Amino acid sequence: MQTEAVWRALPRKIREVLPEETLADVQELRLRSGQPFLLKKADGIFSLQKNGELLSAPWKGGIPISAADLRETVSLLSAYSLYAFEEELRQGYITVEGGHRVGFCGKAVLENGEIRTLRQMNALNIRIAREQKGWGELFLPQLMEKDSFCHTLIVSPPGCGKTTLLRDIVRCLSIRGKTVGIVDERGEIAPLRDGIPQMDVGPCTDVLEGCPKAKGIILLLRSMSPDIIAVDELGRREDIEAVEEALHAGVKLIATAHGNDFSDLKTRPQMQALIRKKIFERYLFLSNRNGTGTAEEMRDREGKILWKGEKI
Repeated sequence: MQTEAVWRALPRKIREVLPEETLADVQELRLRSGQPFLLKKADGIFSLQKNGELLSAPWKGGIPISAADLRETVSLLSAYSLYAFEEELRQGYITVEGGHRVGFCGKAVLENGEIRTLRQMNALNIRIAREQKGWGELFLPQLMEKDSFCHTLIVSPPGCGKTTLLRDIVRCLSIRGKTVGIVDERGEIAPLRDGIPQMDVGPCTDVLEGCPKAKGIILLLRSMSPDIIAVDELGRREDIEAVEEALHAGVKLIATAHGNDFSDLKTRPQMQALIRKKIFERYLFLSNRNGTGTAEEMRDREGKILWKGEKI
């Protein structure tokens, strides 16, 4: 199953009462030292009882997580080599097999005023990555103009499905014969195992994993002749510069960014430049107002609303 890597990394006492199939509709798992083990689904937060039952009131009992349980999970998630993830840990999370993102809280170790790593982990948040085939088909016609794909930015707060939608749009473009290059900096769009993407991104897609977005965009331009480049979570200045170079090369772009709405996006310095230069031809905003993947609105390059209030 897609969640096998997550289930295998849970503390043994959790695995003994929680079948892997239970994770089929789980969005997040929360492990906090001294607190109950919690599961987040679309319809609420649940605690796990010793008999395997899920209760919707997480403060009522539930199997408690100890510091030893956290250490066990961290070791399993990192294959007992957490030091190998230190660069990612500076950001507060790592990405594990299957594209699942694990966020950490603990004691920050500083070096020259910057976070070098985290120690003494006291909380974990495991966000389960999923495929959602069919999402892309709903939107692709609206992302085309005269048979040409529009430069597209998918925007939402965390956990609203933007990476999932990005992946499926890539799949749809790829099966239509478009050569797509993915710069998968953190292994969340199309995580590789033995060089093979673990999620379906189509037959005409090339995946560059573990490379910073700015460098990866340039590398793909020079080596793989893509029609379209896909990246997750634009934001740094060097990312924006690489995006502009891709556009000058005639390559289309689909990307994601954090944000709540168009007004929020315009407050971010790097995004301001993209908006001012009218680089993106489509802005698609998602939320979880009516569940993960609620499509709030789509705008054109001028910021004009094309439609509002639909659902994926």
